[in-house]
Amino acid sequence: MEKTPKEVLKAYVDSQKFSSTTQIMDAMKEMFRDVLQQVMESELDTELGYEKSQRVSDSGVENKPRNYRNGYSKKTVKTQLGAVDVKVPRDRNGEYEPQIIGKYSRNADGMEEKILGLYACGMSQRDISEQIKNLYDVDISPELVSKISEKIMPEVTAWQNRPLEAVYPFVFLDAIHYKVKENHQYQTKAAYVVLGITMDGTKDILGVWIGEYESSKFWLNVLNDLKSRGVLDVYLFCVDGLKGFVEAIGAVYPQSQVQRCIVHQIRSSTRFVSYKDIKPLMADLKKVFKEKWGKQYPSCVKSWEENWDILSTFFAYPTEIRKIIYTTNIIEGLNRQFRQFTKNKPSFTNDDSLRKMLYLASRKIVGHWTARCRNWDVVLSQLRLMFQDRQSA
Repeated sequence: MEKTPKEVLKAYVDSQKFSSTTQIMDAMKEMFRDVLQQVMESELDTELGYEKSQRVSDSGVENKPRNYRNGYSKKTVKTQLGAVDVKVPRDRNGEYEPQIIGKYSRNADGMEEKILGLYACGMSQRDISEQIKNLYDVDISPELVSKISEKIMPEVTAWQNRPLEAVYPFVFLDAIHYKVKENHQYQTKAAYVVLGITMDGTKDILGVWIGEYESSKFWLNVLNDLKSRGVLDVYLFCVDGLKGFVEAIGAVYPQSQVQRCIVHQIRSSTRFVSYKDIKPLMADLKKVFKEKWGKQYPSCVKSWEENWDILSTFFAYPTEIRKIIYTTNIIEGLNRQFRQFTKNKPSFTNDDSLRKMLYLASRKIVGHWTARCRNWDVVLSQLRLMFQDRQSA
């Protein structure tokens, strides 16, 4: 009667008389190697059509000589248990390729994904090498870490160019700045971030573009890119106070309305207001305050007057929509998460290095965005009434 796997394991443990966890881990490595070895032997059996000990004739099929085993080649496979040396069986025709590890792969259990995860958390290539060595007793050079991270660039490009939905009720635009090396010196560059809320009320990062510095001209390129990727209409754009923003949006999406962030406006307009006057002035913002404060702080009042058309947009909407559009906090929260992921990297070696980092961070962040915006059923019914003449209203 055959023993069950549990009985076999018990007999093995009893025979080994383990006295430390190190001995157990070493035994597990040996078992892993033996199982991996047997899997590859079985793969080659299937490939050749007969088992290792089976005698066969030399006749083949379609005038092709029968293929045979042809010894082994040594290979070191990096695993969570540490480096494991295996013998990869070969065939005479060179047709067999191990499926379990891949002919050129030295990573049997998702080690690359773990390295990318550490990379996404902002760890340097050298720190990642040390972390992998400490955790798995596997030597990974910083150069190999770099090569592994380079493998995702096609994935980054595909994500950045993927088709988007035809209509987004709300789109938030903002930039976050990083130090990037170019022409042998570091300079400040802007990562242009676009966050959209879909018609089903969920958030999505529509893309991240790297530019020299934040400008309305570059934002125009971003908006044209959104249009080329299938975005036909946006009901409302929510932006900060960058000069030329409204004109750039109007050039690409002339039907869209613009809401400038109220919080940004307050910060900007009160920059030169005395601290002792901030509270009473803010209280008067809910009223008409030009007569009271116009002489003492003319630049503050002028700022509100000049931007009133895009500051007051939200007044035309019900409360549920107002709560979504009156501030760009939603995208600033996203940028704070980006900062959290990149806090251990004060600078980047090139634009692609920054792109990879922000893509990996985006993938993690979006993976946690499962809930719809609050009261979305109410919001959607209001949008359909207010934009019934627009695409997919």
